[in-house]
Amino acid sequence: MNLSGKRILVTGASGGIGRLVCLKLLQKGAELLLADRPCEPLDKLLAEIGDQGGKATALHTNLLEEGAGEKLAQDAQATGQIDIVINLAGIMSFRLFQNESAENLQRMWQVNVIAPMQLTRALLPAMVARGSGRVVNIGSIFGSIAFVGFTTYSANKFAVRGFSEALRRELDGSGVDVTYIAPRYTKTPINAGAAARMSEALKMNMDEPDLVAANIVLAIEKDAKDYYIGFPECLFVRLNAILPRLVDAAMHKQNAQIREFARNE
Repeated sequence: MNLSGKRILVTGASGGIGRLVCLKLLQKGAELLLADRPCEPLDKLLAEIGDQGGKATALHTNLLEEGAGEKLAQDAQATGQIDIVINLAGIMSFRLFQNESAENLQRMWQVNVIAPMQLTRALLPAMVARGSGRVVNIGSIFGSIAFVGFTTYSANKFAVRGFSEALRRELDGSGVDVTYIAPRYTKTPINAGAAARMSEALKMNMDEPDLVAANIVLAIEKDAKDYYIGFPECLFVRLNAILPRLVDAAMHKQNAQIREFARNE
């Protein structure tokens, strides 16, 4: 897909990965709609794009609010045609599931699953009517391999992966495509604290945000259906799908180590 001239809506636009994705899309000649909460990073990103001669519009949204997805779609479509939506906004939790609060469970499902589904649903009629468009859902390796301490997050990302697969099949032949992208552990503020200490102690593979952002843009350009970032994680995804009990055994020792970090969060 040639991204030049495409009008692209990006949620979580001012975040660690989102900002870099937006700047790389700008280099490809895209026109951007930056969806995020009103904040200084969003203002800076908008100014930075303007300084580079790019086109961008900030759309203030709080995905925790009821109906936020539909409201964002309405605001975005009021500016013109939306060619691509990138559902990138997300929140993470690293703790034992028994210690997860009911409030945080609801927050995570709202931001990570419900809001992007609502947003996509509201944008689809116009895309289907003209026979073109792309939905890009940013998942995670944790959406294929569930990890101790990330029970809620893994469940969210499993849901995003299932949503992407089902929607792609539903839209087959419509001219509207769906891309699911699954990064592995990325060095961003969302992964700070105990999760970062755990990953360092276990020597987990970690990617820089710039590498992840570059791969997200590349996956869109390649019209990828599913795009997994990182090796050997992409191999483990396939292994877990075929032989999950083998992966259970392989992770047994690591699970005990992770529990110690998650217990103290």
